[in-house]
Amino acid sequence: MHVFTYGSLMFPAVWQRVVHGRYRSVPAMLPGYARYEVAGETYPGMVPKTASAVNGVLYLDVDEADLLALDVFEGSEYRRDVVTVSVAADENLTAVTYVFTAMQRLTNRPWEAGSFRITQFMEAYCRDS
Repeated sequence: MHVFTYGSLMFPAVWQRVVHGRYRSVPAMLPGYARYEVAGETYPGMVPKTASAVNGVLYLDVDEADLLALDVFEGSEYRRDVVTVSVAADENLTAVTYVFTAMQRLTNRPWEAGSFRITQFMEAYCRDS
């Protein structure tokens, strides 16, 4: 299954801490969704929103074991959904992504990848066991 990522998992250092396989990736866009800051966190939440789109990274052919690892990493505030992403002007692919469900924690501020505090995130969520 292909996996569309739009927040911390777009960053190879985070992705590689969560999954064991090596996967090819391509830039992608998901129409009909918007990405916002989560209050008090450095990572975003993505929710359906008409006339919006989210740019991200699509990982190709992720195996079942790594999908389960992603489910655990995302936790109870995210739901894995099937979506259609655009990878080129005329190419769409079916993928899964993680939609944020804890709406009360979302702010109204769009999340920008350029302001992601990866060091802070890695220390909080990606420590070695």
